[in-house]
Amino acid sequence: METKKNIALLIDCDNVSAKSIDGVLEELAKEGVTNIRRAYGNWKSSRLKSWEDQLHRQAILPVQQFDYTKGKNATDAAMIIDAMDILYSKNVDGFALMTSDSDFTPLVMRLLSDGCVVYGFGEKKTPEPFVNACSRFIFTENLEESEEEETKQASKSKRFTKEQLRSDTKLVKLLRTGVEQICDDDGWANLATVGQYISNNSSFSPLNYGYKKLSDLVRVSALFEFKKVDSKGLHIKDSRD
Repeated sequence: METKKNIALLIDCDNVSAKSIDGVLEELAKEGVTNIRRAYGNWKSSRLKSWEDQLHRQAILPVQQFDYTKGKNATDAAMIIDAMDILYSKNVDGFALMTSDSDFTPLVMRLLSDGCVVYGFGEKKTPEPFVNACSRFIFTENLEESEEEETKQASKSKRFTKEQLRSDTKLVKLLRTGVEQICDDDGWANLATVGQYISNNSSFSPLNYGYKKLSDLVRVSALFEFKKVDSKGLHIKDSRD
């Protein structure tokens, strides 16, 4: 049985919404146990009011950071210092950084260099360097809870259509490269193995395109043929072959 990872979740509350915290924790639960949960910010500020209700409910430890100098963000420094302290403790296998701030990109690269997995969660405004640096990155807008059925239906409309998926040249190249690297002599590749290859080489997540599963995204794209192999799961082949 595969050992579950121990994950440290560090939240930059100044730069990310509280609406997606449930979805973030659900995603991390698929990877391991989030046994360290810390939220950073100036809790005297009314801007963080929406976060206060989430702290007790999700057992998140608030870490107070005063605004020592106007225009300067003490939260960044506190998160980086804590991340390094946790790294040196050797008690975790991975980090989850919830922020939309690209200033954390060097931290991500440092954690990766020590063999840690880094899961990134941020809003769609998050700069590309931070997105690409993470082992896997998910836009928090895709994880926000829908409280009404109408909202749930609206969220489905966020899914990329066949045309949108096929016109995303970066995505198409990523998928085709994954298949090319894994496929057998006949061009068929195990979809789960392709997904693992992609995860090891990019910050890709199907959630950013509105799909919970890679298989659903690939089917809609119509870029590949499908076949079921007994005991070996789904296999795909580039439809151009």
